[in-house]
Amino acid sequence: MTATPLSPRARYAVLAVAFGALLFDGLELGLMPLVSLSVSQSLVGAAYTPTLGGDWFARYTAALMGGAALGGILLGALGDRIGRTRAMGVSILFYSVFAGVGAWVSTQEQMLVLRFAVGLGVGGVWPNAVALVAESWPDKSRPVVAGLMGAAINSGILLLSEVAQVRPVTPDSWRWLFYLAGAPAVLGVAALLFLPESPAWLASRAKAGEPKPPAPLRELFRPPLLRITLVGILLGSIPLVGAWAASKWMIPWADEIGRAVQSNYKAITQGWWAKGAILGSLIGAQIAALLGRRLSYFLISVGAFGLTWAMFRLTAPLEATFLPIVFAQGLVATLFFGWLPLYLPELFPTAVRATGSGISYNVGRFATAIGVLAAGALFTALGGSYARVGAAASFIYAAGILVIWLAPETKRQSLAK
Repeated sequence: MTATPLSPRARYAVLAVAFGALLFDGLELGLMPLVSLSVSQSLVGAAYTPTLGGDWFARYTAALMGGAALGGILLGALGDRIGRTRAMGVSILFYSVFAGVGAWVSTQEQMLVLRFAVGLGVGGVWPNAVALVAESWPDKSRPVVAGLMGAAINSGILLLSEVAQVRPVTPDSWRWLFYLAGAPAVLGVAALLFLPESPAWLASRAKAGEPKPPAPLRELFRPPLLRITLVGILLGSIPLVGAWAASKWMIPWADEIGRAVQSNYKAITQGWWAKGAILGSLIGAQIAALLGRRLSYFLISVGAFGLTWAMFRLTAPLEATFLPIVFAQGLVATLFFGWLPLYLPELFPTAVRATGSGISYNVGRFATAIGVLAAGALFTALGGSYARVGAAASFIYAAGILVIWLAPETKRQSLAK
């Protein structure tokens, strides 16, 4: 059965809701780097130390990444079974409801469990939103809409940092931010009730003619898709591990050094990074369309490695060069996140596209959880030095220089059916 294209109005509705879902996804991702030290100081009290704060930052990040990895796989597969819009709506409800509950925690362990639950929804939104938009818009528009999908996440991080500059987050005032993070539940309900389904997904279900849909996970991990799946996992893992095990250490570093001079310095730092990141994720897909998928990924890997190392070794918070380098690192390192929404859907056929994209993107979050815990242990071993742990972890980006040459070039190909 041939897919019936959506009307222009329906396509824009899909784009708007998917953008909103990923924008609030970004807000959830940016939440703990911004509030982690304040939450720890509030909940631990007099027993708090800077090293303990850094250790809990690593734990919260690992919990979120572990939940996101599992959510991306399970809820990505759900999108191939019950539809992109319904799975996306469920994912939004997961991350917003559990984030909102965080406003009532009284212990570090309660927050840790909730961050894992938030991660389930954070992971589930990405593959379903990306697959839905890719299948709802014509091929010629995909570099533009893929860039918007990448920019949405970083727009959420920027929104959060701007709010936190107006109302600084402190050990005495942080719970309000979790109430805010629960508000997107309204968008989840709207997606479930009103958003049209992907025409390509509907056509694939009709064509299959089966009362029981195929098992996408089994299809992905056997020939002919096995090699493609493994390459996709590697390509999705490197920027995620780099972002969370390396570059995100700049926020608590800025908080530790800068808060005595300027209480909202961490929010200012995250804002500079997010502004660069929005630009980077917007143009990442355009660069991939212009230079080809492999050459662009190679060049991004070189730039992300160099700028992340420089951010931790050639400058420091409150120095004049710090915020400009943070901006540049955010721009270059997030080119990956415009590249990935364009490239990953191109690797997989419609019947397994959400699952394949979700596996590729979110298995990297398992690696990220391990990498963040390892970086947290390294942070403690290095005497609580944010600069040294960030510089050491920056070498993760260098792996992309080699891995990309294992991937197929899909520049002139349409989406597989």
